[in-house]
Amino acid sequence: MSNSSEERRKELYGLLGDLPDRNREVTVMRIAQEEREAYTLEKLVLDLNGIDPVPVYFVRPKNANGKLPVVLYNHAHGGDYGLGKDELINGRDSLQHPPYAEVLTQRGYAALCIDAWIFGERGGRSETETFKQMLWYGQVMWGLMVYDNLRAVDYLVSRPDVDPDRIGTMGISMGSTMAWWMAALDTRIKICIDLCCLTDYHTLISTRGLDCHSVYYYVPSLLKHFTTSQINALIAPRPHLSLAGNFDPLTPPAGLDKIDDELRQAYQEAGSPSAWRLLRYNTGHFETAAMRMEICSFLDRWL
Repeated sequence: MSNSSEERRKELYGLLGDLPDRNREVTVMRIAQEEREAYTLEKLVLDLNGIDPVPVYFVRPKNANGKLPVVLYNHAHGGDYGLGKDELINGRDSLQHPPYAEVLTQRGYAALCIDAWIFGERGGRSETETFKQMLWYGQVMWGLMVYDNLRAVDYLVSRPDVDPDRIGTMGISMGSTMAWWMAALDTRIKICIDLCCLTDYHTLISTRGLDCHSVYYYVPSLLKHFTTSQINALIAPRPHLSLAGNFDPLTPPAGLDKIDDELRQAYQEAGSPSAWRLLRYNTGHFETAAMRMEICSFLDRWL
């Protein structure tokens, strides 16, 4: 790991506004445990940030022994503020069936998903109200979302049933963006899978697509310091699979071309050219059956 990469990670983290202490203790409240047909579901509330309790789902294969590989699953936005972490166990319209809780646990993985700010059990205030209040206090909404997931990794590595050397992350849409930000910032994450939201910021501007993404997405001064490719290059040489639709307005095709070219070079220079894959389909903003197959294969190969 180069010093320059670590310095760039610190620079990226520093753009995320005023954040709580990363060293504060994470505490756990266990709400319930349910035995589902395909897996065991733990319902938890974590104190990750000292501001707002975070409801969490943790799923693991039934009768699993030893330390398990785990996926930090990031839910989407889609304007469905009530869904949140339930996406892990119930899925959503833009995803294939069955839901990822079943898919992952059947393949021997555990998974954790938190409710992001304003979603699921953290609902009750609008996105714009929350964004405005945070802005007044020097906070960045995306920064606090990322912070919670970083602390969720701290929780994961503390669990006796989790293998801290086999942590991956994935998601679609907002969850996709979270996946590659998390992998860029935290080297404990060994593989990254993003679906339908590897967006080149500058191409989004030139195609006038800024309103395709909600306000949570925007980090002050980001483009003075980073391009999308430069953030994602911080993931190299770790395995990274990206899946995109050529007809998806959230990921303009010219931007995908640019990112692919630049990350091919970054992974070549890192000595791991086969660890970066961008797969594109003539579809829109949703997961296809072919994408699901590629995701499962990538997980089984690298995690």
